[in-house]
Amino acid sequence: MSLRTNLSTRPFYNERAVQALLVIAAIAVAGITMFNARQLYALTTKDRALVASAEAAEERTRTLSRDIARTRTGIDAAHVADVSAAAHEANVAIGQRVFSWTDLFNRLEAALPGNVRLASVKPEIDQQGRLVVTVGVVSKTVTGIEGFLDALEKTGAFRGLLSRQEHESKEGFVEASVEGIYDPSNAAKGSR
Repeated sequence: MSLRTNLSTRPFYNERAVQALLVIAAIAVAGITMFNARQLYALTTKDRALVASAEAAEERTRTLSRDIARTRTGIDAAHVADVSAAAHEANVAIGQRVFSWTDLFNRLEAALPGNVRLASVKPEIDQQGRLVVTVGVVSKTVTGIEGFLDALEKTGAFRGLLSRQEHESKEGFVEASVEGIYDPSNAAKGSR
């Protein structure tokens, strides 16, 4: 009930404006509610996907942990020793491949006196992984062989040189088998 008392000849009642504002407000509230409902649905869907992904990751972690434990218990010490021995053989093969015959012969030639001849050269890797060179030499005298040994040791590339066998040939020459450790990197260090 409204008061209809108005002194104007044509009174203006603002009922339509109020109703229009209420309709606009209702439409705005309905729009915001729809927006919030869509956001809630999208976030709920995203949350479900993230939870499923986290559960899958946790299951994968548990599976990998079991696999690691099984692998650790399955490692056999004998197998590790076999693999280690194979690696040592591979390293020896690599070391032999890196070996420079030219460098060895250049060092032998530089140390070789005029009265000594080379008969044989045989490099081998010993159990400690060192390169042991056995050199067969022929000389007229034992002092010639001793001079050759001294000259080899002065190069720095040879150490522990010993004459393993010495005997006199039918022609009267002294034949000797000289053995020592050959380390060309040691000579490089000594020459710096």
